[in-house]
Amino acid sequence: MALWAISDLHLAINSDKPMDIFGEKWSNHHVKIKNNWISKILPEDTVLIAGDISWSMHMSEGMADLDWIHELPGRKILIKGNHDYWWSSITKLNTLYVDMDFIQNNFFNYNDVAICGTRGWNCPGSTKFSIHDEKIYNRELIRLRISLDAAVKSGYKKFIVMLHYSPSNDKFEETELISIVKEYNVSKVIYGHLHGPSLNRLYEGNIEGVDYIVTSCDYLDFNPLKILE
Repeated sequence: MALWAISDLHLAINSDKPMDIFGEKWSNHHVKIKNNWISKILPEDTVLIAGDISWSMHMSEGMADLDWIHELPGRKILIKGNHDYWWSSITKLNTLYVDMDFIQNNFFNYNDVAICGTRGWNCPGSTKFSIHDEKIYNRELIRLRISLDAAVKSGYKKFIVMLHYSPSNDKFEETELISIVKEYNVSKVIYGHLHGPSLNRLYEGNIEGVDYIVTSCDYLDFNPLKILE
């Protein structure tokens, strides 16, 4: 049994959305993901998928992409990314598959570790951060606290946080989101969202006792990363 992570699958099984417009590396990326996945992930494993799951705009379109993930080995825990417009009622999502759990104001567990999270947003101090961004960011802070508090109330003392956006800004300043991570003694934070040149400068590694792990699928060469046994 192991815990893995990968994000930004950007699936488009039933639509014309070729990802190689972002570079040759993305050519047939879903095939690379699938081949790497089935070569290492066992049915008893769990995979964290930190957003940007499908390009679909509506749930009816996105089902093919969710079915594709469902057919892969292992249990999956997912959060919403900024491109996941298909994401509908969290209650409805969590009735779709026995092997796929969706996080929004809730949490799931991997053994004695609570898997918490929220999408996140551009952080204060980022270039062009606006009043509109501040409203969304503050809402995401509330959602993260709700997720963590639910786990605490259920007796969990170990926490991993899933985000889609980076927990910091482009100056790598400590943000309120990072303060929450430290307040709850979170051990690991995984996030994606960043691609291309943005991957040359990342908030990652062990910082003040927290492991920050970037899981954008192109950063991982479309190969799920083991983060815990």
